[in-house]
Amino acid sequence: MREKKGLLICSIIVMLFVSMACSFSASTAKIKDASMAQDVNGEFQETDVFAQEEVFYALINVTSAPDDTAVKAVWYAVDAEGVDPNSVLYESEFTGGGEITFELSNDYLWPYGTYKVEIYLNDELQETLEFSVE
Repeated sequence: MREKKGLLICSIIVMLFVSMACSFSASTAKIKDASMAQDVNGEFQETDVFAQEEVFYALINVTSAPDDTAVKAVWYAVDAEGVDPNSVLYESEFTGGGEITFELSNDYLWPYGTYKVEIYLNDELQETLEFSVE
């Protein structure tokens, strides 16, 4: 009886490890660095303060990314004049890795206030970049 009980416990432990191994998938992708930038005469310059007429650029460097790595940017108006708090402005996605540039433009002037962009790797939040329009 004692042998059967021990065998049963060992079998359960082995099954748990096998099921965990089957459901576990780890991507090697990592964000090496991420920053906000503006275009100054064709060159990117890091900043976290923008003018109302500027395009927002999020510069992301993803390393060790398999070809099927999904990199997503979700842009928010956190607290901007005339905009509901935490409104999603836009979402865009890129597949792969390396140096990735996400941008957000507007046909009108951006409202003064605070904004953010969340960066996801394979649907997991990795970075949040905060910036403002002054």
